[in-house]
Amino acid sequence: MTFRAVMWGRARRSSSYLGARWMSSWWQSVEPAPKDPILGVTEAFLADHSPNKVNVGVGAYRDDNGKPVVLECVREAEQRIAGNLNMEYLPMGGSVKMVEETLKLAYGEDSEFIKDKRIAAVQSLSGTGACRLFADFQKRFRPDSQIYIPIPTWANHHNIWRDAQVPQRTFHYYHPESRGLDFAALMDDIKNAPNGSFFLLHACAHNPTGVDPSEDQWREISYQFKAKGHFPFFDMAYQGFASGDPERDAKSIRIFLEDGHLIGIAQSYAKNMGLYGQRVGCLSVLCEDEKQAVAVKSQLQLLARPMYSNPPLHGALIVSTILSDPELKKLWLKEVKVMADRIIGMRSALRENLEKLGSPLSWEHITNQIGMFCYSGMTPEQVDRLTEEFHIYMTRNGRISMAGVTTGNVGYLANAIHEITKSA
Repeated sequence: MTFRAVMWGRARRSSSYLGARWMSSWWQSVEPAPKDPILGVTEAFLADHSPNKVNVGVGAYRDDNGKPVVLECVREAEQRIAGNLNMEYLPMGGSVKMVEETLKLAYGEDSEFIKDKRIAAVQSLSGTGACRLFADFQKRFRPDSQIYIPIPTWANHHNIWRDAQVPQRTFHYYHPESRGLDFAALMDDIKNAPNGSFFLLHACAHNPTGVDPSEDQWREISYQFKAKGHFPFFDMAYQGFASGDPERDAKSIRIFLEDGHLIGIAQSYAKNMGLYGQRVGCLSVLCEDEKQAVAVKSQLQLLARPMYSNPPLHGALIVSTILSDPELKKLWLKEVKVMADRIIGMRSALRENLEKLGSPLSWEHITNQIGMFCYSGMTPEQVDRLTEEFHIYMTRNGRISMAGVTTGNVGYLANAIHEITKSA
């Protein structure tokens, strides 16, 4: 073998060695991500073998037997869809029919804004996707703005605007002592925020507290937003699921519309149609006129293109089939009221059981709050005791998912809560 060949062989082996070292070190700096606090609760629950275990951490509806539910209107819609349509891509903006029906729910069946084509709207990947798409839109076109987020809020709200690189500020919302709304502090924060600020508002069934402003309070909030020129972005994940009446649950939005605000809305069909895994929702932005709406929609689509290109088809077909058919829509309204009424009934039952046990604490907030979640007021340490001593699982902020409460476990849950809070 020649000297040149020997040196070439050594160089190749050295190069391969260095290349292998580089490739093996590409991801060495990656640390395991922290567990999601909500999903972690479910993992711990599933790993528990106690026959008495109770999961009141999951944010998904369950029937009185603790089982997931598929609505009859959804089953019927699926039967109509099956085999009748192709699997082609939807447009970047999603199903036009689904979006049209969704806007009617939020803005009103006979909305002048829909008729005047002033709303830029696209199908989104449920409510989470709608929030993220809007956050990216805000960052691109109002790069110097920030977002005011209530304390507390759904934890993923912070992740969404953080990853969109929109600076965050907070505003007062929950009052721990009364376990209700800290309205005075909320109004002060709205007044003190710089003019033209973006605010994230929960349209109904605030997550995680279940505390909503009254109609009069919403009117005051709207008035102050108008005075300050703030932009309200509503996350409406529970329309119909909160009170059983979609019109009532949209009242906050209607008040802002009546007062002449330009607004943004994230809508989701996860809770109110039980389409959790279909990831179907809508992002809409009310604009000054049709020309502006066309421009805004085009930019929303442009943002969506590199994210996911086109939204999924099946969930959109289910929603549009239900909402465009009078009989199926009537059935949906009946079924969503059944779900809401069961949650409301479990609130009453939990409070009654606690009061019968002679609890020295007031539990009025359980029935004063609304929606899927009850912000119990329990401390992280008390929640830990519930898990360790009674095999009851919930997030450490004391949030109880009322969907996990049934006639079969409400007594056990009340007794456990009583035991760990009676000396508080």
